[in-house]
Amino acid sequence: MTSPSPSRFSLFLLTAGASILLALPALADSQARIVRLSDVQGSVQINKNSGLGFENAFLNMPVTQGVELRTGTNGRAEIEFEDGSSMRLAPNTAVEFSRLGADDSGRHVSEVNLDEGMAYINWMGKDEFALNFAHEKIALDHSAHFRVDTSADASNLAVFKGDVEVEGPNGKLAVEKKKTATFNADDQSEVANKITPAPLDQWDEQSVAYHDQYAKNNQTPLGYGASDLGYYGAYTSVPGYGLMWQPYFAGASWDPFMDGAWGWYPGFGYMFASAYPWGWMPYYYGNWAYAPGYGWGWQPGGFTGWHPIPHFTPTTATHVSLAVPTAESGKTIFVGKGGTTSALSPFQTTVRAGSAGLGIARGSLTDLKGLNHQVAKSGFASVHSAPQFSASSPGRSLSSGPGSASSRGSLSASTMGSASSAGHSSGGGGHH
Repeated sequence: MTSPSPSRFSLFLLTAGASILLALPALADSQARIVRLSDVQGSVQINKNSGLGFENAFLNMPVTQGVELRTGTNGRAEIEFEDGSSMRLAPNTAVEFSRLGADDSGRHVSEVNLDEGMAYINWMGKDEFALNFAHEKIALDHSAHFRVDTSADASNLAVFKGDVEVEGPNGKLAVEKKKTATFNADDQSEVANKITPAPLDQWDEQSVAYHDQYAKNNQTPLGYGASDLGYYGAYTSVPGYGLMWQPYFAGASWDPFMDGAWGWYPGFGYMFASAYPWGWMPYYYGNWAYAPGYGWGWQPGGFTGWHPIPHFTPTTATHVSLAVPTAESGKTIFVGKGGTTSALSPFQTTVRAGSAGLGIARGSLTDLKGLNHQVAKSGFASVHSAPQFSASSPGRSLSSGPGSASSRGSLSASTMGSASSAGHSSGGGGHH
């Protein structure tokens, strides 16, 4: 591998420093917050208020106040908030993040407008949340799990967990667990003592189960992205480096900055979006370091601040590909295999050392740790998998290639493999 020259590294530091300074006014504002576009399937578009209108969205894009998202007829999306709360968007849905701020006490306050379509919300209750739809508003300061769909004719609220209060032109309406409220175009409401299933309820339920399962051993004070760290990799105590997290199938020559995209946001400048399905916290908090015989690993920390540019410890042991854009054209700049989305259909792929989980939809395989050991031995494995949180029957078989592990190819709440929270075994370097 070619090591970066001193002049190139000095240029990187100057470029990174300039970009950080450009981002400081917004990041210094205690009201400014950034949440995560944590899943993108099919056609999803985003308007970042960069002057370019709607553009194609992809995994790990930061979502800031004023951002709009919309899904197409085959599109789905998920947004994660700092405490691990989540919102999922069904096809043909449009939302606006009208407020991502904080109150005087520092508590996070999020407000979203559901303009049309269907959204699932699983709110943890640590922060405040409001959802506006039609002429109604839901305001939460406690945990709840519910589904809302809205159109020009009527809106429906189905409560899976917790109690939800809706305020509208005719006053307040309390909707309890396992009940559905319907609001017509004349603002009249009706509550039914049942929930009519919707086609994507299973997708929502399994998404919640995934987060619950793989965030159990979260070793950070933040919730967003924690489940993906549990599913796609493991923490290890590395002599001389302390606690480090590394994705499975990394390999000693893998570079954490070679696949992603730089997106420009007004007031923030360019921010990096990793192409890897786990690539959120490691790129905005803590530090990347290269340990000989182990490869690149993420050192948790720095959770009180936000890094618009990933932090890493300079090294001459391997090439560093992080190059920060300088021209603020507003256009997205892709790096390597940047701009990824998740598969909606069953897939067959070859998992190789150095892939670091790229191409594996979350929850689509149940034993990545075991598969990781086999890939480390043979260098690759052919796998057949179910789509991410498929609506089809769970338990699709996995046909293994040379040296690969045997595992089920789809995920259900009852068949999920356990998350790995310790021990290093990289591919090449070590509803209730």
